[in-house]
Amino acid sequence: MKNNSVSALIFIVILCAGAAFGYPLYKTNMEESLWILGGSFLIACFVAAAIKIANQWDRAVVLRLGHFRGLKGPGLFFIIPIIDKISYWIDIRVIATSFKAEKTLTKDTVPVDVDAVLFWKVIDPKKASLEIADYESAIGWASQTALRDVIGTTMLSDMLEGRNKISKELQKIIDERTEPWGVNVISVEIKDVLIPPALENAMSMQAQAERERQARVILGDSERQIAEKFGEAALTYADNPIALHLRGMNMLYEGLKQNSTIVLVPSAALESMNLGGLAGMTSLTMGLEQKRALAEQKLANRRKVAESEKKGKEMDPRKKSSDNEDEEESEGDR
Repeated sequence: MKNNSVSALIFIVILCAGAAFGYPLYKTNMEESLWILGGSFLIACFVAAAIKIANQWDRAVVLRLGHFRGLKGPGLFFIIPIIDKISYWIDIRVIATSFKAEKTLTKDTVPVDVDAVLFWKVIDPKKASLEIADYESAIGWASQTALRDVIGTTMLSDMLEGRNKISKELQKIIDERTEPWGVNVISVEIKDVLIPPALENAMSMQAQAERERQARVILGDSERQIAEKFGEAALTYADNPIALHLRGMNMLYEGLKQNSTIVLVPSAALESMNLGGLAGMTSLTMGLEQKRALAEQKLANRRKVAESEKKGKEMDPRKKSSDNEDEEESEGDR
């Protein structure tokens, strides 16, 4: 039974009114004054027990002499004390209940732990109070058993990939079980699916191997496309030998440009590029070496000039100091 401040306030008001009415009679007729005070106390207790207030989300199940009389609320309502009794206060708001299934075997015999949340509400307070003793506990047990049944008929891969499908199936099963109790299941959400650590590592290795396989397939496809482009280029060079010679010269130049003094080139390629065999290759390499040597010599000359200029600047202050000393000696002789 829920207490409320209105009942207490009415009790105090009636009791104070009886005391105020009986106090003037206390000196003249004490017995009548006491009867008035006692009667006001009984009336205050009866009225306070008869007045009840239900919240907007509450429904009161009223029994009269053990029989269902009706639902009361929300707001102010009255009952007959002693005869009427409020057996249940039913909350008709949406309620969230968490439940889980531990070490449950899937269809492919893999033990898993599944956590889920059930959202439900009471749509018929009469059935919820008369058809079942404790509807909240019954909903929790029904949800847990339904979850175990669904896990036992589902493969692990389907459970990991199709959570929405499992949630809808759970909602349908639980709703069928709780409908006679006046409860409506709004939705079921799967929070987490936990698998054994060893299996988790194996699945991780499998996923990594699958990614490596895809990478190798992509690399092989890329090499095939490159080979096709090389075949098209070969057909183009077959019809245009001048373009082939220019391409070969460019490749040789790019190789020698990277400070390479020794380059292995097939003799047939040298002859096709009209470089005069090994002698032409050697002369080309020597020409590049001479250019590099001249550049290094110019750089060394510049460094020598800079060092000589630096030394000359350091000598100038010494000369000036010696001249000053000679002038001071001559003035002393005078």
